[in-house]
Amino acid sequence: MSPNEKTEEETITNIDESLYSRQLYVLGHEAMKKMQNSNILICGMGGLGVEIAKNTILAGVKSVTIYDQKNTSHEDLSSQFYLRESDIGKNRAICSHKYLSELNTYVTVDVFTSNIEWNYFKKFQVVVLTDSFYDEQIKIGNFCHENEIKFICAETRGVFGKIFCDFGKSFRIFDVNGQNRKSSMISCITNDKDGIVTTFEDQRHDLEDGNYVIFSEVKGMSEINNKEFKVKVLSPFSFSVGDTSNFKPYESGGIALEVKKEKIIDFKSYELSSQEPKYMDSDSYWGDEDQRKIDNDTTHLAFQTLDEFRKENSDNLPNPWNLKDAIRFVEIANILNLERKNQFPKLNENLLKIFSLVSRGNLCPIQSVIGGTAAQEIIKACSGKFHPIHQYFYFNCQEVLPENVLEKINYVKYETEGRYSSQINIFGQDFQEKLENLKIFLVGSGALGCEYLKNLAMMGIGSGPNGLITVTDMDTIEKSNLNRQFLFRSWDVNKSKAEVSSRAAKEMNPNLNIRTNLNRVGPETENIYNEEFYNSVDVVCNALDNVKTRLYIDSKCIEFRKPLIESGTLGTEGNVQVCLPFLTEAYSSSQDPPEKNIPICTLKIFPNAIEHTLQWARDMFQGLFTNSAISAQNFLKDPQNYFHNLQKLGIQQRLEELKQLDKIFFEEKCSNIEECIVWARENWEENFNNNIQQLLFNFPSDSLMGNGLPFWTSPKRCPHPLAFSPDNTLHFEYIFTAANLKASLHGIEQVRERQKVYDYVKNVQVQKFIPKTGVRIKVNENDEDEIDFNDENEIERLTNLLNENYENLKNNSSLIPIEFEKDNDENLHMDFITTCSNLRAENYDIAPTDKHNSKLIAGKIIPAIATTTSVIVGLDCIELYKIVQGHQRIEFYRNSYINLALPFFQSSEPMPVTKYKFNNVEWSLWDRIEIKGEMTLKQFLDYFKEEHKLTVTMIGYDVVTIYSNFLSIEKRKDRLNKKITEILEIIKKEKLPEHTKSLTLSIVCYDSNEEDVDIPLIKYTIRN
Repeated sequence: MSPNEKTEEETITNIDESLYSRQLYVLGHEAMKKMQNSNILICGMGGLGVEIAKNTILAGVKSVTIYDQKNTSHEDLSSQFYLRESDIGKNRAICSHKYLSELNTYVTVDVFTSNIEWNYFKKFQVVVLTDSFYDEQIKIGNFCHENEIKFICAETRGVFGKIFCDFGKSFRIFDVNGQNRKSSMISCITNDKDGIVTTFEDQRHDLEDGNYVIFSEVKGMSEINNKEFKVKVLSPFSFSVGDTSNFKPYESGGIALEVKKEKIIDFKSYELSSQEPKYMDSDSYWGDEDQRKIDNDTTHLAFQTLDEFRKENSDNLPNPWNLKDAIRFVEIANILNLERKNQFPKLNENLLKIFSLVSRGNLCPIQSVIGGTAAQEIIKACSGKFHPIHQYFYFNCQEVLPENVLEKINYVKYETEGRYSSQINIFGQDFQEKLENLKIFLVGSGALGCEYLKNLAMMGIGSGPNGLITVTDMDTIEKSNLNRQFLFRSWDVNKSKAEVSSRAAKEMNPNLNIRTNLNRVGPETENIYNEEFYNSVDVVCNALDNVKTRLYIDSKCIEFRKPLIESGTLGTEGNVQVCLPFLTEAYSSSQDPPEKNIPICTLKIFPNAIEHTLQWARDMFQGLFTNSAISAQNFLKDPQNYFHNLQKLGIQQRLEELKQLDKIFFEEKCSNIEECIVWARENWEENFNNNIQQLLFNFPSDSLMGNGLPFWTSPKRCPHPLAFSPDNTLHFEYIFTAANLKASLHGIEQVRERQKVYDYVKNVQVQKFIPKTGVRIKVNENDEDEIDFNDENEIERLTNLLNENYENLKNNSSLIPIEFEKDNDENLHMDFITTCSNLRAENYDIAPTDKHNSKLIAGKIIPAIATTTSVIVGLDCIELYKIVQGHQRIEFYRNSYINLALPFFQSSEPMPVTKYKFNNVEWSLWDRIEIKGEMTLKQFLDYFKEEHKLTVTMIGYDVVTIYSNFLSIEKRKDRLNKKITEILEIIKKEKLPEHTKSLTLSIVCYDSNEEDVDIPLIKYTIRN
């Protein structure tokens, strides 16, 4: 090889961040580069095989070869979403190839349909078997183990699923959990045989026993710096690190940073593992402690028994819901168990019977769960990122079947042909008709929504004469969506998500009835999503990415008593919550704690982490290029209204607002690119030199606080000013990005030739800064704002200045506010923020970060990967089966949490709804007191007094107080004889919309003993 030639591995290093951006935040560049050198063979293109292939191709491996010798049959159509009725009789792999190839242009997708020779397997780093039987699994598994090829066996039968992994001897995991390294600021370290490290009170260390940390910036106990220590957790704010008794005493400062350790594990071959199975820790998934916990031993033997039954019955599986076959299946399982070297102590014969009864069926949601999980294992096998399944994972969702199903064994009417035959083999024809006539409201058609539509299409939901899927999404498709929202293609970018996804679902199942809307669900669309609409819906499925809309949908499901399936994902983590009227709590019954905000003083003066400098840079962008221009436009559009609204602000806010207008209109107005460069240079000097000099003038590095302790002590970091150099890449990048953004703001053509900017800025001279005395710097959140009696005069001066120049400004202003857009790599937005943040980090000796990580933090990006979405929506649709089944007992339902990285699977019963009582009547959040027909306020008050023996002291609607005993006597008297709606319209100064049929009122009241009483909300019907 020539010295100038690159190896194949070296050439595959470029990653399309605009496509893989959300996935990169899950996997990282190193793992992605390893995947780009991996070739995968997936055998079997049934519903499970195509699900694994779809997710693997989206993930971005080098190549995927799909192998299959089977032809399409009716049984494929209820789960293999890339097969059509016109494909029956044709090879499944060939028919699927076109669709799979379109998923990711960076991945080569090949088809193989001939008999496989053993050497053919050696072309691949990972071999995946689906739709196979035990003998074949043993042979191929052994060959892969002997030839150091990673081997995965995935299988679904009825309501059961299985994954087996063999990644060979000494498989190296370079990152077990994929989490960011934990960092803590130290407040104290003791000199002791078991030295205790304490963090600041507001900073949990989040470490676990056995973790390792490395210390830096510790003063006094300098011996501890740059050394690794094993952690023993003592509390959320303290941990021990072993003997520190011989170290110098701790003085101040210090950072403890987690050290990630590699892990090496050994895998047994499929044959050895089948005799001595090692399961995923049973406490870590489906974490119930009752009898319904998965019986791994019985399920393990059931999959083996299926192959023996098939051999005994001329290659046929047990007939659906055939008791004779089920009894024989149990007999074979018991024989196999007796033949085992290590017999299982007890088999669950009911589970074996159910396995036999449903083994001829396949369900798309279960294949989504197993297929998504298996695809994540492929990623682990290729990259060494995250902990693999070691070695068996079994899945079982018998709860989708009727209660006491073995007592109703003849309930199923099944068919051997037809689009849904594989699903009917499990549930029967009557259940299938229920699915087809179901009415679903799907809110969102992004990542979760695409997976939902795939599953709903395969299940046949909404395909009957009375069935309907209503889907709504106001968003359009972006390139970054294509990596996980698999119904979209590159030619769909900028098109409607709802329309494209609905059309794709109809192609999967032409019988679907889909109504597509392009609007947001919220108060502004209650004329569309009104009482009549919700009364026509059977189940609501949320596929959203924001809490505000989730809470709104939840409130509507409570109001109209509709089942809600709620879910979300974050990287490899995901959750499912099922909310059932009168049975479970609602989504809003429990919420995550609010996001912790960074204190203003930390942002402005005392940053100690890159997150602080990034937020500061993000605020800088907003202030310089967005907010001031929007304020300027508001002033130019209607100065009278602008000053009217300005009066509502405090003096300091008014002054700051007017100063910004003064800058953008006068002081910092630019007419050409040269002036923009000068402005950028002066702005650099102000932020990274002058302001820091002033801060150090007020608080020198050796200054002391009133208690005699150093002012600059942890968590405060003492800054230093920067000296500008055009030859410093970071310094110049700030000038280049800031000048070009300033040009855009003023409607000036940008200059992207760096040399031109460099040649000009190197000659720009800035005024030398001399710190001023008497400048007050607020260093504590609780410090009062300084009152300057000249502020009012300055406000008046600036107001007059703007009014005097209004006509001139209106005729000559060309301001264009710049809205922050993180995903456009050409617009310089993230370049500016990254550079700005890293310069401030340099001021404070904080480690910088790259543009990729800056985008994650400043853009508040939610990491995402297709595998998690596939699993979560599979679990969603399993709960949907249960709702249609009509289960009334809460123990049949499951809320789930997964983390595919660990891997960790947990399910639990939903929390039951909390019950209350008033007047010996039991009620919950799902109940309403219904009042039909209009009433005056007096009639309303009398109604509760007479009917419920309650005295009402307050009536509220949304944020409006209709009545309160705190109101003046005149107001109460005036309202008593007015109708409730009339009072409401007077207060809101607008008519109630015609589509409003009822109001949800809340009241405060007390009983005859003058004790406060909680009662349900009031449904106050005003129109039929």
